[in-house]
Amino acid sequence: METQNFTFLQIIMSTFESICNFLDERKISYRMVHHAPTFTSEESAKARGEDVRIGGKTIVMKIDDEFKLFVLSAALKIDSKKVKEYFTAKSIRFATKEELHSLTGLVPGSVPPFGKPILPFDLFVDASVLRNEKIAFNAGSLTDSVIMNTSDYLAVANAVHVTLSQQ
Repeated sequence: METQNFTFLQIIMSTFESICNFLDERKISYRMVHHAPTFTSEESAKARGEDVRIGGKTIVMKIDDEFKLFVLSAALKIDSKKVKEYFTAKSIRFATKEELHSLTGLVPGSVPPFGKPILPFDLFVDASVLRNEKIAFNAGSLTDSVIMNTSDYLAVANAVHVTLSQQ
């Protein structure tokens, strides 16, 4: 298993700061929300004052021997069968809490919907995200969220667009 795959930027600043700097450098407009810790998509939506559907649920999965990052509407679940078929994978599974922490320094529920250069993963965004005008997500902690236009997110996220959620 890989350990400590943090980028130099992440070592010297928090993931939240990395995201804000990343967006600021690209002149992307966003809103920050600091809130009590949230542990579910529903709690996060309530804390942000937004519908759960616009939440960007971020999932790290191990596809054969490689970890990948998936983002879908927080109102939906990922379809493991579709993921396995899409990658023609022999094995897929969710990253463990320990793997997630080792790879990102983050805890479940705090992973933002950004792959490289923020997190060391290839990024796959589900079609469910594209249906919303905005995307809201926990940004490296359970207490800090970002809300932004989906079109801006897609313009900077460097993601592959797929349909891997349960409809």
